[in-house]
Amino acid sequence: MSSHGKKNRKRILTRRPRHVVGKEEKYRQERDKSDKEDEEPEQEENVWSPSFPVAMWDLEHCDPKKCSGKKLVRHGLVKILRLGARFSGLVLTPIGQKCVSPTDRDIIKDYGCAVVDCSWARLDDTPFSRMRTSNPRLLPFLVAANPINYGKPCQLSCVEAIAATLIITGFPEEAKFYLGKFSWGHSFLELNDELLKTYSLCTNAEEIISAQEKFLVDAREEKLNRHAISDFPPAISDSETEEEKEESVSINIISEMDEQIKNINIT
Repeated sequence: MSSHGKKNRKRILTRRPRHVVGKEEKYRQERDKSDKEDEEPEQEENVWSPSFPVAMWDLEHCDPKKCSGKKLVRHGLVKILRLGARFSGLVLTPIGQKCVSPTDRDIIKDYGCAVVDCSWARLDDTPFSRMRTSNPRLLPFLVAANPINYGKPCQLSCVEAIAATLIITGFPEEAKFYLGKFSWGHSFLELNDELLKTYSLCTNAEEIISAQEKFLVDAREEKLNRHAISDFPPAISDSETEEEKEESVSINIISEMDEQIKNINIT
């Protein structure tokens, strides 16, 4: 055998064994890759942004890997505000006393909107006095679609709060653009389609509160009717269809409303 053949044979024998990746391992790798990409700054070409500023006070109460606000910052779509800074636009904050309404459109058009990213469990130690604004607002009743609080009333992520505000005040395309940065963004629009359309057609905050109260009354009645129907045996089979699964989610949402609606106090 020639020296050239011996070298090739030795190379083949010392070749590393092939590693076959199973389905579960492949899924884990793809998930980790997605998480890693989500942590890195987003680099995009020709990034479109609204004509008004969108900002956020970040109290760092949540996991930065799961915070929708931080992801928007990485996309260059949200500006971080420092404590002590004044924001002239509309600010979504837990200490707001007035509800967002279509009458706020000009405020957002001229000065933009911002959110306070903090935990509801840590309101007592949140320095709201250092987040100065002339236009504090609360959102009306809506249901979260983010992976952490899916189906829970009033527990919206930053991007959901921003999108809801933009839709109610007449900026639906901008809202869809922001939600489009998240794979689950469309679910927020689907879950709240009826409410968002109703709110956006109101003329002021008082009408939005009335629409919210009507929705909650109707939802409670629907819950009672569903419970009454559930007392009867199934007509066809016990197998759960996709429609029944969706109804189950609706029932869970209505059930949680009774626990959380008492915390809603907007005028």
